[in-house]
Amino acid sequence: MKTLKYLLFSFLLFTLATGCVTTAEYKKLEDTNAKNQDMITTCDAEVAQLENKLGIASTEKSDLSKQKGDLSKAVAEMKAALEELQKRKAETEKRLTEFRELMAKFSSLVDAGKLKVKFVNGKMVLALSTDILFPSGSSSLSPQGQAAIKEVTALLSNLKDKNYQIEGHTDNVPILTKKQFNSNWELASARAMSVLSTMLEAGMPANHISIASYGETQPVASNTTKEGKSANRRIAIVVVPDLTGLPGFDELNKLSAEK
Repeated sequence: MKTLKYLLFSFLLFTLATGCVTTAEYKKLEDTNAKNQDMITTCDAEVAQLENKLGIASTEKSDLSKQKGDLSKAVAEMKAALEELQKRKAETEKRLTEFRELMAKFSSLVDAGKLKVKFVNGKMVLALSTDILFPSGSSSLSPQGQAAIKEVTALLSNLKDKNYQIEGHTDNVPILTKKQFNSNWELASARAMSVLSTMLEAGMPANHISIASYGETQPVASNTTKEGKSANRRIAIVVVPDLTGLPGFDELNKLSAEK
């Protein structure tokens, strides 16, 4: 546009210099030049507007590309979260199925009041009252107790790839005659050992079972009543959770292996 303006101006100077242009013709040329100048100004303005629109379009394109990237990232994160939830759901359903199966297997013992099946801190627990299993202050299983442990062992042995821990618990009554046990810890430990020996004799694989003693430290009821003390005197057979199926286990396993 600027080049056209310069050419017109040069042409006017040339014609004036040659003296071949009349006043009327000069006026006409001057009007034409003014119109051309207006057209040039209009065209320059339109070009500026188009350049501005082009800049806006480029910015919008960049914003749209960023929004598309953000949306793609959000979709990927949602898919990953959904997969994690599905894994957790599958693990939860697996545990619920195991719990229902155990409840069905031990229904006769549960109905007889010899056994309770429940979840404690995410662990499946079979709780047996020591009042049924042991004479007061003793770590030797009664005939009734031996029969109950053997019945439980027969059912547990049929569950594949399961590990168990026998927990000994007492009430808070201190050991007064310390001929055999110096504390409730030792009494609980000795009772857990007796259950362990009986379960091994009944066919429980030795590499699938262990013992722990908690003494009076984990009561399930108040020790202020006779009923509460009786509930706290118990043997708990815990089904040790299998963590290999939990989401994130492989990553945690790799971290521990690196250290």
